[in-house]
Amino acid sequence: MGDPRRLRNKYERPKKLWDADRLAHDKALKQEYGLRNMRELWRMTAQLKKYRREARRLLSVSEDARRDDAIKVLRKLARMGVLKEGSVIEDVLSLEVRAVLERRLQTLVLRKGLARTVSQSRQLITHGFIAINGKRVTRPGYLVAADEEGTLSHARPIDLTVKALEEAPAAKAEAPKAPAPAEKPPEPKQEAS
Repeated sequence: MGDPRRLRNKYERPKKLWDADRLAHDKALKQEYGLRNMRELWRMTAQLKKYRREARRLLSVSEDARRDDAIKVLRKLARMGVLKEGSVIEDVLSLEVRAVLERRLQTLVLRKGLARTVSQSRQLITHGFIAINGKRVTRPGYLVAADEEGTLSHARPIDLTVKALEEAPAAKAEAPKAPAPAEKPPEPKQEAS
């Protein structure tokens, strides 16, 4: 039957966990892209590191050995929409984590105008209101491929409009007014026993 597989994290913690500059930068990214916690940012960073590590390896080997693998890596990044077609392997080294964060479903829902805020886009995704190719996706961290981006839509109709604030005062004006306070009602008489 075999041993159960060993579960591993899909992210790496930073080497200097409490570095003030890194914390400020990561906190700004977390707020800008509506990430739930730092692990989501670390997961995207680990994914980018994987491609950058492969690019460094390819640059260290000869031109003949590099050709086929470099084409595979560049095609994969172009399909993901992180790099443009016709990029070279050196462009992979200049990528930042923002390039990967821009491909997250949560970010694209906001950029396409399907939600009004980053937190609303996350909520719409987790509650099943967003579909890709007509199939409902409920993971905000899903990386949307470049060819799937055009098929991003609402899975079912939803009204995202905000009710006008002018309606509320008009409703209050039409509400019946409370009667004016009258004199104190007479107290009930107590029966003698």
